[in-house]
Amino acid sequence: MKFENTQVFNFEGALRGMRNPKNSWAKSDSYYDEDKYIIGENDMRLATTLIKAGSEHRKFLRQIFVSVDITAPLYWWKEFDTYKVGTVANSTSTMHKLASTPITIDCFETDDYCPSIRLIDDIGIGTCATAFISELEQLRKIYLETNDKTYWKELIRWLPESWLQTRTVTLNYENLLAICKHRRHHKLNEWSGADKSDLPNFISWARSLPYAKEFIFSDEDSQQ
Repeated sequence: MKFENTQVFNFEGALRGMRNPKNSWAKSDSYYDEDKYIIGENDMRLATTLIKAGSEHRKFLRQIFVSVDITAPLYWWKEFDTYKVGTVANSTSTMHKLASTPITIDCFETDDYCPSIRLIDDIGIGTCATAFISELEQLRKIYLETNDKTYWKELIRWLPESWLQTRTVTLNYENLLAICKHRRHHKLNEWSGADKSDLPNFISWARSLPYAKEFIFSDEDSQQ
């Protein structure tokens, strides 16, 4: 799993709008230090108060935007796709590009892969995976040689859910607050690093964003 090209923007606009309801712009004390936006004590106090008051009060979080390229297995993307409101994703095309490059083990999620696990007939799962990937590669080659869509369809049909797909995702801090609240202790390492926190995972990436502790994970303070 990988997170690349992360961009966070519109802190200034979001915090300015946060003060619109009471026309309290004069109390704003945030500023730029070179290219970094620093949130002042007054603005942080109001922001954290609104966050704790609930989603109807913290609308400014919906105006702090994040763009990131995520490379993750299909089984993870299926769970991510449940978060439709306020998120947009543009993916690489399995339909159009699956046959364009060799299919190797590097095409699949293997961060916490355990090839030594034994199956019923005492065959290692690694042996099965290697054989299956080889068969997929043969399907790909035959399709390229024959242009027979029958082979392409079987390639699509039997592609494992561990296949890695890259999507450019746009979301906001309100999305992230909701996602992290429900996935923080998920058993999939791709979400929370439950068993291997040193591996790339969504929660660790979210914690790396500016002011994530105050805006996305603020409920953790109340749980301590």
